[in-house]
Amino acid sequence: MSSGRKCKNCGGTDIEVDAARGDAVCTNCGSVLEDSIIVAEVQFEEGARGTSSAIGQFVAADSKGGATKFGASFHVGVGVESREITLKKARTGIAHLCNQLKLNQHCIDTACSFFKMALSRNLTKGRRNTHVHAACVYLTCRTEGTARILFVIYAKLT
Repeated sequence: MSSGRKCKNCGGTDIEVDAARGDAVCTNCGSVLEDSIIVAEVQFEEGARGTSSAIGQFVAADSKGGATKFGASFHVGVGVESREITLKKARTGIAHLCNQLKLNQHCIDTACSFFKMALSRNLTKGRRNTHVHAACVYLTCRTEGTARILFVIYAKLT
């Protein structure tokens, strides 16, 4: 879904905004333009047998501008979201691979943006994490023009 915005990195205008995920991503370069977008509307959907559920995004108590004391105590026992854990593990794996290849922090951030975009489009399901991390690093190397070769990345995985 395209909005009227422009990417700061590549100048592209094809920006995908997903209120359910709470982010805005440039589909040209994979840069995350906005993260943790909070929408002030509540939607409901009707399920089977007349059940209804609210559609939205969970806001953790420890997030910036997060829940009030009531919200924090209301969600007792709720841990970190699965998506957040997946992104943290991906950042760790990508950073480890980038450090072996002596890539800078900008490359790590760009590769993590590619991972986030792949995750949001369900391109990571059924694939090994190490292969997805390597693909994101490879995409970063290609877009940034760094002199890294595919078999070097593959050799680091095995």
